[in-house]
Amino acid sequence: MPTRYGTTPWLHRVPASRVPAFPRFRGAHTADVVIVGGGLTACAAAYMCAAADLTTVLLERDRLGQGQTARSAGWLTPDPGPAFREVASRHGLRAARRVFEAWRRGALEGAALLRRLRVQCHLDPRDTVVAAARGAQEKLLRREYGARHAGGLDVAWLTERQVQGRMRLEASGALKMADGFALDPYRACLGLAVAAARREAAVFERSRVSAVRFTRRHADVVAEGGTIRTRRVIVATGSATAEFKALQRHFTPREAYGVLTEPMPAGMRRQIGDPRAALADLHVPPHHVRWADGDRLLVIGADQNEPPERTRAAAVVQRTNELMYELLTLYPGIYGLRPAYGWDAPYGATADGLMYIGAHRNFPHHLFALGGGAVSVTGAFVAARLLLRAVQGTPEPADEVFSWTR
Repeated sequence: MPTRYGTTPWLHRVPASRVPAFPRFRGAHTADVVIVGGGLTACAAAYMCAAADLTTVLLERDRLGQGQTARSAGWLTPDPGPAFREVASRHGLRAARRVFEAWRRGALEGAALLRRLRVQCHLDPRDTVVAAARGAQEKLLRREYGARHAGGLDVAWLTERQVQGRMRLEASGALKMADGFALDPYRACLGLAVAAARREAAVFERSRVSAVRFTRRHADVVAEGGTIRTRRVIVATGSATAEFKALQRHFTPREAYGVLTEPMPAGMRRQIGDPRAALADLHVPPHHVRWADGDRLLVIGADQNEPPERTRAAAVVQRTNELMYELLTLYPGIYGLRPAYGWDAPYGATADGLMYIGAHRNFPHHLFALGGGAVSVTGAFVAARLLLRAVQGTPEPADEVFSWTR
């Protein structure tokens, strides 16, 4: 079967007849909260706000979950992305602990929510193993382990023999973290949208927001088909869109690339690492590898600045082949394995690798959840919890680490 370039397995495998359809927005309404965006973050926030008895409206310009969410790696990780030492260097040790504790709690709470709502998204517990080659990588990873351990984080060190035994990988050592999960992010997004609607959130698709006008007392969200008056607008669009041009300087448009292999025969599978663990390395840019469907490998990486639109399709093909070659260098036993899917995963990179979550002084009545990488979807649940606290007027001091003023 030829490689499907430009699409993701998450989108391709859900029959159109199983995708819930939501109406276009029409008329004039009022609401406690209006959410702009239709990805996992927006749908998680919509559910939490509706469950808290807030009148909630969600507006998605296209179809729910088919943007950045459906192009992610489907990995609910306990790790926010940047190294603990980097976050501590930029923001201080206390802030770094708060970030990492929030991410671990977000992964656990996100998984618990999906289970409680019985969202069928192939949720599966996974450890995270970050491996290092000998030399400079090993020294760097050992310092990271020491910093995390001294900071009171739950992390373990795997020796060279343990890495070889568990991951079938030549490495001098590795960090191991628990409390991660693999999942289908598109199905998770749709499941949360349906759950939010059952809680009486009004969910609209194909309803582009053209402007948000605000006074001292309220905001008016102007969309195709009508206007909504609200006291809070949550913007969860991945990165800053043209409507918020003043915020775009905080983000660098980047793309990662994802590959899902064809199914592997049993003999080949025995040469690959533990299916209950997801692997990351210290390559620049890093690779993230996990099992999917029981007999395939999913790898995401090869990050670069967003290419021009005219070269996007060619970049997907090039980076897919590059990732397959680099996967072969990690696991020579997969020689001959072909990619089944290859896709791009755009995101807005921030200077410190952390999301911006919360209010901005230049936009009254607004709350934002922007930024993040293409690997982990944990930020959706971290942001949804923080946004709900902000809407209810009950923020916690720890929330400041994700603010625009950090």
